[in-house]
Amino acid sequence: MSFSQDLAPILDVVKRIDPSFGSVDPEQIASHAEDAHRYASGTAKDRFLLSAMRLLALSGNRHTRLIPNDAIHVLPLRFVTVGTSVFLTKASTPVAEFAPCKLVAVNGVPVERIERAAECLLAGTSQRKRVIGPLLFAWPAALVHLGCASSGDKTQYQFETGDGHTAKANVSISDAVPASEFYPSNEHGQVDPVWSPNGFVAIHDYADDGLALTLPSFFDPDERAFPEAIDRAATWVRSRRDGFLVIDLRGNTGGDFLATMPLIDAITESARTNGCAVLVDKFTFSAAIVFVAILRYRLKRKLQIIGEDMGDGLRFFAEGGLIELPASGASIRYSTALHDWENGLADQTTPPEIARQIVAVGKLEIDRTWVTAPFDATPKDVLYRQLINDLA
Repeated sequence: MSFSQDLAPILDVVKRIDPSFGSVDPEQIASHAEDAHRYASGTAKDRFLLSAMRLLALSGNRHTRLIPNDAIHVLPLRFVTVGTSVFLTKASTPVAEFAPCKLVAVNGVPVERIERAAECLLAGTSQRKRVIGPLLFAWPAALVHLGCASSGDKTQYQFETGDGHTAKANVSISDAVPASEFYPSNEHGQVDPVWSPNGFVAIHDYADDGLALTLPSFFDPDERAFPEAIDRAATWVRSRRDGFLVIDLRGNTGGDFLATMPLIDAITESARTNGCAVLVDKFTFSAAIVFVAILRYRLKRKLQIIGEDMGDGLRFFAEGGLIELPASGASIRYSTALHDWENGLADQTTPPEIARQIVAVGKLEIDRTWVTAPFDATPKDVLYRQLINDLA
């Protein structure tokens, strides 16, 4: 099978459609495109996909990338980055008895060395790479590409368990399963790969103490339930102007920030007196980052940002869409529009409805660093109440 028909739309994105490649050295693009063309002419699908990942990563743009999840097979292990460490969170082999546990090495190669080798395949900030990179630890072809090939049919993993002990496990390459069973294309960081949000807003009322909102996603393909949920949350926030407000955006990978403006307006009105805090993590991305940026611009220091650096900065290219590649089954996420919330700038690619909202936010600094431990089972209600008591 030839993958040349997949290469054509990839090159079209790189050379014509996606403006995030505008600042990339043309000679570098040509060199990487030549590698991709060489592998496209062969029959090794995984090698072709890895070369295409490397080519698309040149943009440095967090939204632009090749998504191999629907086209490859991986070992039945789910890895997720917690803080700066990679953890096994789920498995369908006897290795499951160790989960959750920290990954230390693969085939004797330390995780940190593999991550450094993988940087050229992953575009974006270090946090964004930590979101989409863990799949590589379960993808046999990627492990070969990154210099930690298995000897024979077994891949050896070394873990550090919750009690501090070391454990080793061998997983047969013949046990590989479709990657989408363990790694969703839109990585959310939850233990269960098939997790999906139960509604768009969860409201936690602590009477006179304050209010907490969980906002797990801004993406609503039907475009009906989400605006209704936002209006309901905005009404609730306006009715509770006497308390502290906590907003949980961890794991929110974005969607339509324009539809959240009624809630942003309500929070702005209500939090000017008593303040508010947002919880964020590396999986907070795209429109969810914009949500935080607008609140920071409006509330200044009345807004406290708690957690870890989010999955992107405030200047990025977005919009665009997905292209499914017919031969390999992979897809491309491409971008078409500049969003510059750092400097408050728009250009000819920025949609007018977004350009009207853009303001200069500068940098988004984390006010209090905090990452949930993978072994922490504290219920959200308890966490939110504690934060309200600590911060109000």
